Amino acid sequence: MECLSDVIMNSMKAMGTSRADASILASTFLALAGIAHAADDAPSSGAAAKPVSTAAVSTAMPRKRSPFRAQEMTHKAQQYYVTAWGVDKMRVSYTSSGNLIRFSYRVSDSERAKVLGDKAATPYMLGQRSGAVLQVPVMDKVGMLRQTGTPQVGQEYWMVFSNKGNLVRPGDRVNVKIGSFHADGLMVE
Repeated sequence: MECLSDVIMNSMKAMGTSRADASILASTFLALAGIAHAADDAPSSGAAAKPVSTAAVSTAMPRKRSPFRAQEMTHKAQQYYVTAWGVDKMRVSYTSSGNLIRFSYRVSDSERAKVLGDKAATPYMLGQRSGAVLQVPVMDKVGMLRQTGTPQVGQEYWMVFSNKGNLVRPGDRVNVKIGSFHADGLMVE
């Protein structure tokens, strides 16, 4: 008895098809026959099996973790931001909904920290992994979702960046730029 591939090859030769085309067609038939045979061998529970979509499989897969350890800001970097910009305790937080990212800081020198509270300076957050540029949203009745004005020593200030599409996620590194102020490599918590 001839196998299926030999039968297909012989019939394709009889029709005048080239050997390469016949072998491609034979392998396609064999692959389809294997899939059909596997579906016949699947256990049935009385109910029709639901097909699994590829979109459901790809979203269910866990996100790959970074092989690098999360590290806090070094003492030298903390001293730099205190002496150059008059701020410390900088923190970037991911909100529970994921649509907003909060940047907060404490003022240690009000004269140097004026740049961060300047209304004319537009704040930006740049996601290092995704390359996304996030901006502070503007509400109709409230205005920009940030604190402005003359900073006071010891007070903590904040601003919120829009993160539609969840382009920046917890564990990502971001850069914050407000006028001439810039903080690089802050980790989203």
